Amino acid sequence: MTERPPARLGFVRVVNGVISVATGLFAVVLALHILLVIGEANMQNDFAQFVTNLAKSVNLGLGTLFPMANAKLEVLFNEGIAALLWLVIGAGLTTLLARIFVPEGESRAWYRRTVR
Repeated sequence: MTERPPARLGFVRVVNGVISVATGLFAVVLALHILLVIGEANMQNDFAQFVTNLAKSVNLGLGTLFPMANAKLEVLFNEGIAALLWLVIGAGLTTLLARIFVPEGESRAWYRRTVR
């Protein structure tokens, strides 16, 4: 016999999943932009322009945090910090939501289900 988790637990799982995917996607976009810049990709390419525009919109205003003479290092540091911050923000939000909305007796492990 398996117990059905409360609706609130299912809702928190969905919200945490959306937050994890969104913040992870933002970090991937920033990492991809870093790779394009360091690899000296053709920035006139449509894909490179698309990634650059996305990276500018999700860099948390950190695009010019550390101005440097070397443009590659500047992108690496500034957007690298932004990517790490997105991962920290995602982890922090999902942990906070789980601590607030998941009942004390329920499992907070999102990756497995327990059958009793």
